[in-house]
Amino acid sequence: MISLITLSVDCRTPMDQTGLESLLLDMTRGDQEALAQLYHRTRTAVFGLTLSYLKNRHDAEDVTQDTFVRAWENAPSYRPQGKPMAWLLTIARNLSLMKLREKDRTESLPEEDWALPGPDDALTTEDRTVLSAAMSVLEDEEQRIVLLHAVTGLKHREIAESLSLPLSTVLSKYHRALKKLRRKLEGGDPR
Repeated sequence: MISLITLSVDCRTPMDQTGLESLLLDMTRGDQEALAQLYHRTRTAVFGLTLSYLKNRHDAEDVTQDTFVRAWENAPSYRPQGKPMAWLLTIARNLSLMKLREKDRTESLPEEDWALPGPDDALTTEDRTVLSAAMSVLEDEEQRIVLLHAVTGLKHREIAESLSLPLSTVLSKYHRALKKLRRKLEGGDPR
């Protein structure tokens, strides 16, 4: 069972930051195909982040769409710094927080809603169920950090920037979350 965590991390495709930056620059010139490609390559990561904040699949889908609309509208203001994914996730985070303030939500996400879309998914339905149950032992911020690292392949420093947290906090929460997941998957007390 421990291999599920490793499997989810090892199966991720690292984001090609240069390629994403090129797509954003193409969007500044009104290239709608660049927007479509950006959406295709980053939608899972954006959805995972919005879902971790909103804990409501429908709201997360709406905010994910809004993120790409906002990215299209604000592409001319993007300044190439080699961090296009962080820029996109910052938009998603801000929109998620606005939605939370708007709805004042604190409800829990049902386990079945934790399934993230992914065409090259190597996890079986049973694996997803086990992984969802394991993820439920994590605090919200720990879930966000694990998902951002596992799904998007972001480095801890990039996650820290995206979530406006100190790097040391991200590292400690990530390692604490992995320990909890291992204990849960081994059948012990995750705390």
